[in-house]
Parts: sequence; structure tokens; C-alpha cells
Amino acid sequence: MHITDKDVIYEDNHYIAINKRAGDIVQVDNTGDKSMEDMVKEYLVKKYQKPNGAFVGVIHRLDRPVSGMILFAKTSKGLDRMNRLFHDRKVSKTYLAVVRNRPPQSQGTIKNWLLRDRKKMITKAYDREVKGGSFAQLDYEVLGEVEGYTLLKVIPLTGRTHQIRCQLAYMNCPIVGDNKYGYPRGSLRRTICLHSRALTFIHPIKEEPIYIEAALPMDGFWEKFNVLL
Repeated sequence: MHITDKDVIYEDNHYIAINKRAGDIVQVDNTGDKSMEDMVKEYLVKKYQKPNGAFVGVIHRLDRPVSGMILFAKTSKGLDRMNRLFHDRKVSKTYLAVVRNRPPQSQGTIKNWLLRDRKKMITKAYDREVKGGSFAQLDYEVLGEVEGYTLLKVIPLTGRTHQIRCQLAYMNCPIVGDNKYGYPRGSLRRTICLHSRALTFIHPIKEEPIYIEAALPMDGFWEKFNVLL
């Protein structure tokens, strides 16, 4: 596995954005599979002929079965400043999710307290404050339907582990393929229909507005939803 020019959707002196394939891991885990962090390093070393290696900083993460836009830092200065933007919630994240059950309203806000079950490696949602839990909020909008599936635009206003997956399932709208959160069957490719669509922020070094958008995967299913975008 490696990254090519067609996977890169944005690059400047400080950052590089990749359209992640569902199934790729962002950082090394106990599987020993090659990580995107390492793939980006290899790409930069080859592209810019850096025999001593390249700096790559992980700014945010996407779950392994999720596809779409992910941003890496190419400099320590870029990493520090972008981390600050994420911490201060000055980065707007947009996701697309495909669900089978249409939400009760065409648009709305979901608010929960989320508690991580580290033994089962899942997140549980509650409608009240719970000890050890974290408040989570997201906005969603129905973009339309294709062949009985509903496409949602989702904007998480907080950044919790498995937040979108957990909160949509709490609304009885589990993401297609996400049997970990209640969808009746998993994908044979171990992917789910959740796509990191875009990031919007003010560049912390160049101080100009940035909008980065990732095209939908070309996997025979996601293409159906391009007509709704």
C-alpha cells in the first residue's frame, strides 16, 4: 500500500491532505499493518528526494473503516498551530453518512453524553449526564434518498471517539455496514458508509481561508450518491 499523487487533495509548505481509503489505518496499531503516517512519509521522501526522511505530524484521526479527508502536518510549526485550532474548535468538519433508516426530521441536532467502554471498544450514548462521560453534539441534514438508502450531511460540533457512529445509532439510524453500532450486517470489506467530506479553517500560518473537500470513494456504491451533492 502506498500514496500517489491522485490521493493528495491539498498540499502547501506546512500541510498535506489525503483522501483516505476505507480500511487504511492512520497510525500503527497492534495489527502491524502499514499506517497512513508511514505512507505519507514515504510519499514526501520520494517526491522531494529527502534522504534523511520527512517530518509528518498526525493532527486528527479517522476510524479504520471510514474514508475521506485527513490532514497531516509537514512541519512541527504547522502541527502545533493546527493542533491549537482543533483544540479551540476553530476547524469545521463535514461528514457524509449513508443510513437505511431515515431520521424522523429532515434536519436536527443530536445531544448526548458519551461513555467509552474500553473493554468492548465501543462508545455508548446517554440522554443525561453520566459519570466519566463527555458531552457530544452534532448537526445533521438529510440530503436525499437513493434506492432506499438515505444520505446525511453530518457536522460534529465536538470531537469524541466514534461520536458520529454512536449518535446516529442512538437515533436509530446506524450507518450502513456498521454492525458494531447496530447495523444488521457488516461489510465484507470491513468498511462503513461514513466519509470525511471536508475541512474548513483559517490557515494558521498563511492566515487565509482554506476549504478542502474529498471526493466520494469509487467503490460501486458511493457513486450512486453523487447526484445528491
